[in-house]
Amino acid sequence: MFEGLYQADYWFSRFIIQRGLGFIYLMAFLVAFNQFRPLLGENGLLPTQRFLGQTTFRQFPGLFQFHYSDRFFGWVAGSGIFLSLLALSGISDAGPLWVSMLIWFLLWALYMSIVNAGQIFYGYGWESLLLEAGFYAIFLGPLHYASPLIMIFLLRWLVFRVEFGAGLIKMRGDSCWRDLTCLNYHHETQPQPNPLSRTFHNLPEWMHKFETFSNHVVQLGVIWLLFAPQPIASYAAALIVLSQGYLIISGNYAWLNWLTLLLAFSGFNDGFFHQFLQFSPPEELLTPLAFQGLTAALAAVVIYLSIDPVKNMISPGQRMNASFNNLHLVNTYGAFGSVTKERREIVVEGTTDETIKDSTEWKEYEFKGKPGITERTPPQIAPYHLRLDWQMWFAAMKDVRSCPWFVNLVVKLLQNQRYVTSLLKRNPFNEKAPNYIRARLYVYRFSSTEEKRKTGKIWIREFQHEYMSPQSLDDLSTVAG
Repeated sequence: MFEGLYQADYWFSRFIIQRGLGFIYLMAFLVAFNQFRPLLGENGLLPTQRFLGQTTFRQFPGLFQFHYSDRFFGWVAGSGIFLSLLALSGISDAGPLWVSMLIWFLLWALYMSIVNAGQIFYGYGWESLLLEAGFYAIFLGPLHYASPLIMIFLLRWLVFRVEFGAGLIKMRGDSCWRDLTCLNYHHETQPQPNPLSRTFHNLPEWMHKFETFSNHVVQLGVIWLLFAPQPIASYAAALIVLSQGYLIISGNYAWLNWLTLLLAFSGFNDGFFHQFLQFSPPEELLTPLAFQGLTAALAAVVIYLSIDPVKNMISPGQRMNASFNNLHLVNTYGAFGSVTKERREIVVEGTTDETIKDSTEWKEYEFKGKPGITERTPPQIAPYHLRLDWQMWFAAMKDVRSCPWFVNLVVKLLQNQRYVTSLLKRNPFNEKAPNYIRARLYVYRFSSTEEKRKTGKIWIREFQHEYMSPQSLDDLSTVAG
């Protein structure tokens, strides 16, 4: 009945995808272990317990609906790191099928618990992308099983929704995507530039137009060829990998591009790799009938759950990143439907002075990933992710009154809470807490080649206005309490 659903032609692709997913999960759980508690823990900027008290398991399923404490979270994130290492190392493949399925299921369930408690700090498309891909990994089977061809096509369908959804949202969104000028700005204004972003920004305009046009070709055209016969599907996958690789070297987007590139390997068959590598899958690969039936049943569920994402993609009111179920399965994707033309940055400063005077000396806090000190080259962060830095990019486009977490951040800095200051690159008040903190809004732009040669500056910044006036703990006593 299920003959043809399994074959060895995608053994190496499955190997790459499974090991890569283990690595991405490892990054995600390390980020959670290091950052969740300062941001969302018992004394975090947006305490999870308060959020969970206002929601139900049906709305946001996960372990923390039953219990949350920072200690318990540490065990959950630590367990995720351990299981990720099992998947990355291949130990998950060494045993029977049920061991492999259990490890991948636990990875998915633990990370879903974190995402569903993460509020705005976890409200991004790459979270749902990892959860959907991670759920499919449960059904890929260990390496001594034949590759489930039906799962290979489900992964291609996932890549299609990521790329085509992003292409559509661009064409429907900012007009600069249609006139090919968005990349005149985007390398400079993206949330977290990397060491090469300035180089890409300073490319001539015809190169920016070529970048944008090539992006449209891949996301709206080439992506369809993933479903073509071989070797066409492999060639399409190669172009998608190159496109995602270009995005990886030009900016920091957490694991979004890394994971999309990884999933695009579902387009390569073993014949493609044999041109470059000498490898052989195990001589005897298992194809148990019950597991074949399970993957076929999953495919039927995915087809049904795809109705809403397809409707969303063809709708003129397309939603950019949306989950149509609380398990984050079969989602809709997309990124940067609009592009900011000007980079705004919040600079947070403090002082130990007892009173504010014209002569007051203000010292600047330095974040790990976002622009601040103008001489500093933006760091390479991805596939790791700095959640506070990313959220600061959004805060600069809003009023402080619409960012309660930012006010809480100021309170924690005034209290010199090491939990929170651990999220920063430099705290100028290690010895003594500041008495006042203020926030100022600047416009940043990359320096030109000539400006860089003369001043040594990567960024040129210009003060715009006060974002938050100087505040003390007494001023924010209601928040601190």
